[in-house]
Amino acid sequence: MVSRAQRSLVGDWWWTIDRSLLAALFGLMVIGLVMLMGGGPPVASRIGLSTFHFVERQALFLLPALMLLVTISFLDARLIRRLALATYVIGMVLVVAAIQYGPEIKGAHRWISLMGVSVQPSEFVKPAFVILTAWAFSEAARRPDLPAVWIAFALLPLTITPLILQPDFGQTMLITAIWAGMFFIAGLHWFWVMGLGGVGVIGIISAYNLLPHVRERITRFLDSESGDTFQVDMALESFARGGWLGQGPGEGTVKRVLPDAHTDFIFAVTAEEFGIAICLVIVMIYAFIVLRGLLLAGRNEDAFSRLAVSGLLLLFGLQASINMMVNVNLLPAKGMTLPFISYGGSSLFSLALAAGFLIALTRKRPRSRLHPRAYVPRPAGA
Repeated sequence: MVSRAQRSLVGDWWWTIDRSLLAALFGLMVIGLVMLMGGGPPVASRIGLSTFHFVERQALFLLPALMLLVTISFLDARLIRRLALATYVIGMVLVVAAIQYGPEIKGAHRWISLMGVSVQPSEFVKPAFVILTAWAFSEAARRPDLPAVWIAFALLPLTITPLILQPDFGQTMLITAIWAGMFFIAGLHWFWVMGLGGVGVIGIISAYNLLPHVRERITRFLDSESGDTFQVDMALESFARGGWLGQGPGEGTVKRVLPDAHTDFIFAVTAEEFGIAICLVIVMIYAFIVLRGLLLAGRNEDAFSRLAVSGLLLLFGLQASINMMVNVNLLPAKGMTLPFISYGGSSLFSLALAAGFLIALTRKRPRSRLHPRAYVPRPAGA
């Protein structure tokens, strides 16, 4: 145990972070590994891999992801902004490269191979985008002479245009919703909120008319008879079979036929094996992280930190909500992972990056570091 009297880098870190927030994030990682032991083996066996292939790879990814999270949580706001800028630039270059050179998977070019490892660059763009948007909005309030508002406005089309070209409609909608939420938190007038809402509706209508896969998913969601709804039907069956207490670990049967039981529909697998009660516990953990983070953001006197933490929590909460709502057929299928629980290296490292930012920006820091007082010389003889 680290003593409060211990004046060291680790000691200062331990007593300034929000340990309950960190514990909740670690808890989700452990839960994810346990749940993957149920949803991963059937998928691995079905495609000819070793039984615990996905579990072993997720465990292998988990240690460096934890190291990334903890390392970033030591950084101050200035270094976080610099890291986010570098991550954003590299991520966007790789997003464009994926469009040109990445393999086509399910009609989209979202992945690129780096040194033999498949990476989804858009996952890393999301947390970096949140930090840069918060930086622009906070600078706009602090320095009206800078064109920071225009930079914040330009960031959105600059980010989502390559995503639309991939195409990745789910990530596009998520990033747009986060940007609009941060704009509102930064003090956007209700007039602009309504205007942005109208633009969003126009965007959805345009995507429905211009993108066949988007039209197919929305039509299938509104009318189950219009297409294949096998995965969603099986997900709902998982909840019905599991009931409140579940069938027991490893006793689920729906996971044997669900193609995405280890990723998009792991929440449904959890419902069948562990019950709706455990699913509600998972929902409460997500809710605790979001509400605890917002409470800490409200106490922070630094405008950048408040906006960045709020945006990161929007990213985390919306992504979790979208995944769970798809599982219970409240939203069309999006192909979005459940944070820290679904299988996926890119998703895990991206979320570790975002969580590291979150822990770092919610640390208790001396007031003078955030709001240094201007030096005022004393009058002569004072």
